[in-house]
Amino acid sequence: MTSFYPLLFILLLISPASNADNALPVVKANSVLMKQIKVIAIGEGQVHDSLRLPARVDLDQQRVARIGATVTGRITEIQAVLGQEVRKGEQLAILNSTELGMAQSAYLKTSSQVNLRQLAVNRAKRLLASDVIAAAELQERESMLNEADVDLRTATDQLRVFGMSDSDLARLSREKKIHSFLPITASIQGTIVERNVTVGQVVQPADALFTVADLSHVWVVAELPEQQAGWAHKGDEALVTIAALPGEELSGRLIYVDDMVDPQTRTVTVRMALPNPQRVFKPNMLATLLIRKQGVQELVLPDSAVLRVNDGDHVFVQTAPEEFQLRPVQLGIRYGNVRRVLGGLKQGDKVVVEGGFHLNSERQRKELE
Repeated sequence: MTSFYPLLFILLLISPASNADNALPVVKANSVLMKQIKVIAIGEGQVHDSLRLPARVDLDQQRVARIGATVTGRITEIQAVLGQEVRKGEQLAILNSTELGMAQSAYLKTSSQVNLRQLAVNRAKRLLASDVIAAAELQERESMLNEADVDLRTATDQLRVFGMSDSDLARLSREKKIHSFLPITASIQGTIVERNVTVGQVVQPADALFTVADLSHVWVVAELPEQQAGWAHKGDEALVTIAALPGEELSGRLIYVDDMVDPQTRTVTVRMALPNPQRVFKPNMLATLLIRKQGVQELVLPDSAVLRVNDGDHVFVQTAPEEFQLRPVQLGIRYGNVRRVLGGLKQGDKVVVEGGFHLNSERQRKELE
């Protein structure tokens, strides 16, 4: 018991010194230092919550056409090469198809049947007028003509599905010659970004032989983590920077926020449209997408006022005409050149925005004396 009282006495001596150490330091500035200091009263400003995501440049899928054959056949000639600019309707390759030849043959046969049965109907009408045949026989021949008409329409639709135009059908009816060669043409104007065919290759209607894309518009695509899926909405403001084009920032808005979470990556896809008239943005370029929410009024502090002292954020607050107190503050993320104030300051406090480094040097000098 006798050793307890000396220990208690020591603690009592130490405690006042500890409280003094915790007091916020105050610096008095002389006239020379005051000329290097700028003070402002902080207030509210508009800040934007933002989220930065890794992204990539992608094709605008609304401006992409995957072009294939409409009928089974063998490629005999290819005119288009990768990277070529093509117009809508321009010929890319030629296909030789036995199936197309058989369909044309069926069309010519049914067309001939229609002509023959039309002659039979016309003859039956004359005979009926002369009371040579009964009305029932005319009706039978008209029924056969209708059947032939149905067969001809079916054969015509088949050829249209295979890619023959009305002018091609007119030429076939006029010349009565089967052409088993079918051109494969571009369905949109753009650039050939994929070519998956070689001469001699046998292709099916399901095969994508060429991909043509209009590169005058592209998408910037990013993946939003599932935990923040409710944070972004269609129409939110977005800023894009491209890694290959430093110093250039492009603004726009989100055009799409997926309603589904990818079960593999646990992310939600978001997109922004980007005009690309000069073709400077290449698909698969790496980018950064910054999504900004609508601004709200918050207490903000200029970033130039913040000093890092003992691994914490501090500012000098003017407490008298030539006195400044170093005060710890709690700050949010940076918005341009300002920081959101979370604690340590109130509206109207006068803070040093220029010359804080000199004040801190004076504080450290006084502590060493």
